[in-house]
Order: sequence, then structure tokens, then C-alpha cells
Amino acid sequence: MLILDSGRTLYYGEGNVFVYRTYAKPLEVIPIPESPFTGESNVIFAHNVTFSVSGESLLASYTEGDNSQIVSTDSMKNFILQHAAWFEGGTTEGLLAFIGNKFLSTYLHFDAVKLNAVRIPFQAFATPGPGGFYDNRLVFRRSNNDHSSAQMEIRRSGSDTQVSVHWCALSDLQLVKVSGNRFFGFIRDEYTTLPEAKDRPLLLQLDILWRYENAQDAISQEYGRYTTAEQIRDIAQNVFYESDTPSILYLIWLIGQRILTRFPQLAEVRFESKNKTWETVVEPMERGLPGVYTEPSPHFGFQGFSMTKADLITGPQAR
Repeated sequence: MLILDSGRTLYYGEGNVFVYRTYAKPLEVIPIPESPFTGESNVIFAHNVTFSVSGESLLASYTEGDNSQIVSTDSMKNFILQHAAWFEGGTTEGLLAFIGNKFLSTYLHFDAVKLNAVRIPFQAFATPGPGGFYDNRLVFRRSNNDHSSAQMEIRRSGSDTQVSVHWCALSDLQLVKVSGNRFFGFIRDEYTTLPEAKDRPLLLQLDILWRYENAQDAISQEYGRYTTAEQIRDIAQNVFYESDTPSILYLIWLIGQRILTRFPQLAEVRFESKNKTWETVVEPMERGLPGVYTEPSPHFGFQGFSMTKADLITGPQAR
């Protein structure tokens, strides 16, 4: 939502701008212990972009029907597509900053722009070759698994512009751990039908959002402080694997601890999770033995939590 200095909400824009850019700048990142990810070829650099603008100059367009200050949303779409070809970076956040700043320098009567881009993942498949298999750089398959995104608000500040809001995200991460999860000791009263569980499968759907202390670390990959969604994903997976957790709430805490420890350039990390654990049909006799499960009821529990570096625990637990 874009808000004017007066406090009024005022914006318009264009959504579902699909940008399939090829051969963007490859991305290289510093490896971390939890992840094999060290970079991305960016042969296909694809995004679904939403773009909106705001400014005091647009008020007459609403109150008087005056279109003299209006840039059509079709022009916005073409502006995004054309400038994607001139982008020299290799990150979603860099793309948003590039397009947003170019737009504000072209149309001086706008005060702010807001951009959101969802990365459309394409994965190279392993091709047989001398000595084994390798990732080809020619044929890719589209993935419908978890995906990254970023949102950014850029505002005029005197004769310059600045990033006023930014968030990066990993969305729709779905993880299931077949045992090593428990949930008991919660309040039991006349409304309680949920049985206590000393060991259970746990299916977790997780969105993780993060922001940097310095937005420039998100925009420029040259600083070596860029944090990738792939590394965030691998941290979440590894913490889930390692931890015998009493609840989703505590699991989120542990994941946040690890993320903020690995990436001190981050100012905050947020979690939005859903519990979609399978319903037990045949309970295993003991851990590691067969069980049978089915889809849960349509209703589900959800959790939200945010953490900053002030929450960090030092010592062995921080890892």
C-alpha cells in the first residue's frame, strides 16, 4: 500500500507482468555449512512483477477525472519489459531497484513506486556426459515448488531516491518430518479433543521473510553480503532435521536463531507457518515402524513470529 505524505492512500499500477529474461548475470554467494548452494547461472531469470505508483500530482485524476498526469498501465508493463533487457545484475532485489529508480528518473511527477516480484523457478536437468552427469545450460524444467520473491518501495528524497521499505521472502516451503516431533503439555479442558503426541509426523508449510540492516546489501551482489532464498531454505530444512522439537513454535525459534547467526547483515526475520500434519489412520507400534496417514481436516493451525538480532542467543545453542 502506497501512502502520500498527507496520510491518504493513493496508488495505481499493473500486475501479472511476466518477465522471462535470459542470460542475466550469474550469481555467486559465500557458502554456509547448511547448504550446498553457491550460486545460480541465471540462464533463465524469470519473474512475475507487480508495479504501482503514487504521488500528490495524481489526486486530480481521482477527484476531477484529469488524466494529464497518468502514465497508462500498459506503458508501465512495456517499461518493465524493456528495462529488464538492460539490467546488468542477477538478483530479484537488484532488478526491482533498477526498474524503480529508472521509472522515477523518467517520470518526475511521481513521488514513489512499489514493486513486487515473484521468482519463477526453472531448474536445469542432469545430462549424461563424460565422467557422469552435469547440469546442462540449455533445457530447463519449470518448478512448482517453493519460490523466492521480493518487495520494495522506493521514494523520492530531495533530488535523490531511497529504498523506504524492502522485504525478501521464501514462500510455500513444505516440509514433512516423519518422526522426532512431539506435542504435549498444552492446556486440556472440556474443549480439548486433540490427543497428546510423544512422536508424530509433522507437515509444515512455511513462509520466511527477511530484511537487511542496509538495503544496499539486498540490491548489489557485489558486496558479498547477499542472502539467497536457497540458503534460507536449506537452513530451515537442516534445523528441522536436527531438532527433536516440542512444537512448531519452538522450531520457528530455532530456525530464526540459525538464520540470524549465519547472516549478521539481516535486521529481522519473520515467519508465517501452517500446520497441515497428516491425520493418523494406523499408528506405528514404535518409532521407525510403518504407519498409515491421510490428509487432515480442512481447518488448520497457523503461527506468526518475528525475530531480530536482539533475540540472538550466544553459546553452543546458537551454532
